[in-house]
Amino acid sequence: LTEVYSSSPALGRYFRSAQVISFSNESSTVIYQLVFSVPPSTEGFMENRMNPDFIRNILRQNIYDED
Repeated sequence: LTEVYSSSPALGRYFRSAQVISFSNESSTVIYQLVFSVPPSTEGFMENRMNPDFIRNILRQNIYDED
């Protein structure tokens, strides 16, 4: 995750770290925390750039690009 987000043209300058919070072998589930340093609130920044769907889509695109 660190490589994906730190190299992202959209989020790389804001990304600080990724940390695994919880891991389950039974269900192959990982819960992680992403840390971003964002500029002072500007209109629409948090709603658009830091939108959870937008952040997930960057990861999805990276996975698709690797195939």
